[in-house]
Amino acid sequence: MAQKKRYRINEIFYSLQGEGALRGTPAVFVRFSGCNLNCGFCDTNHSAYQLMSIEEIITTAIEEHNRFSPLSKKAKNLLVLTGGEPALQIDDDLINALHEAHFYIAIETNGTLDLPKGIDWTTCSPKEGSMLSISQADEVKIVYTGQPVEHYYKEISATHYILQPCSIQNTDEVIRYVKSHPHWRLSIQMHKYIGIE
Repeated sequence: MAQKKRYRINEIFYSLQGEGALRGTPAVFVRFSGCNLNCGFCDTNHSAYQLMSIEEIITTAIEEHNRFSPLSKKAKNLLVLTGGEPALQIDDDLINALHEAHFYIAIETNGTLDLPKGIDWTTCSPKEGSMLSISQADEVKIVYTGQPVEHYYKEISATHYILQPCSIQNTDEVIRYVKSHPHWRLSIQMHKYIGIE
C-alpha cells in the first residue's frame, strides 16, 4: 500500500490577511517550509516544520478557523497557502481537498514554478533576478527595495499591481514611487503595524 504524501508545514493559524488586495480579510494561513530562493527579508524559519497529511492539514485549518467563527458552506472561507514557496509542495490532491472542505484558496508565490489548477486567488511576488514561470495572477505584490519593477507590469497580467515597503522601513520611498507610477498601489504590512500574527 502506497504511503500518503506528507507536506512540510511550518505553521497553520487563523488571522487577518495583512497585505495586498485582500488586506483585512480573515484567513487561515498554511505556511509551508522550504523555498527555491533565498530572500534576505524572508520571515519563515525553514528548518522548523512538521510533516502533515492532507487530512491533518484540513483538520487543523478547520479547527483554527472554528476557534473564532464557524466555517461556512456559503461564505468565502479564505485560506492562504504561503511560505517559503508553497508551489514546491502543493498539488491537485491538496487543492481539491481544500475546496471540498469549503475553503477559498489563495496562494502567495514567487512565480518561478507552475501552479496546480483550481487556485482561486494568486498573488505573485516576484523576486529580482528570478525566472518567472507564470504570466497571469490576480495581483502582483512586490517588496520594494529600489529595484526595477516596471518589467513586471508588462510581463504579468494582473488586476492589481502592488508595491510594499520592505519590513515597513522605506515607506516614504514607496509612496514617492507610487505617486509617480500610478499603475501601482501602496500596500503596507498592516499586521506589523497593529501587532497581529
